[in-house]
Amino acid sequence: MKSKTENPIYSHNTLEFVTVSAEYCAYLEQLEGKGRREFVETMQKLLPLLYLKAQLLPQVESEGDFLPDDQVTEADYNWVRNAIYEIMKDADEYEDLVYDQDMQTEESQWKTVSEGLADIYQALRNFVSAYQQRVEACMLDALWSVKDNFELYWGQNLVDTLKQLHKIRYILNSGSDEEDL
Repeated sequence: MKSKTENPIYSHNTLEFVTVSAEYCAYLEQLEGKGRREFVETMQKLLPLLYLKAQLLPQVESEGDFLPDDQVTEADYNWVRNAIYEIMKDADEYEDLVYDQDMQTEESQWKTVSEGLADIYQALRNFVSAYQQRVEACMLDALWSVKDNFELYWGQNLVDTLKQLHKIRYILNSGSDEEDL
């Protein structure tokens, strides 16, 4: 058995990712009373930090035998998505160009900030929940899963959503004196 300092589930980079992931989840679980300006500004700080910390996660191998059950229920997911929508309202939906690898073309797709952030929340809450259980085999599989899922899905989702949040804050509202974007 590796010592805790050699074990990737306890590495400095992993524990920093756990910390930022927990902060992201906690923020989304406490959205009541938050305004759009505060929300957008907070996401513009947390999302790049999550991306950076995910890039620094150690490469681990997993057989997937101990993948923990998803902790985020459909009701939890919908609550977070709806809470974000209530903040974003008319700024929630946006059009994005997506490159189709097979057709070698770009196509337009409609996306929402609320769904993008809720998808990230789901992946991170499941990961953090596995760490809270403190079962090393599950922690290792959760680490492998969150990194794999980052590379395949939620990393791009994060970048796309951050791009839209930037647009909301700096481009769509340029010259606006509105307190709440």
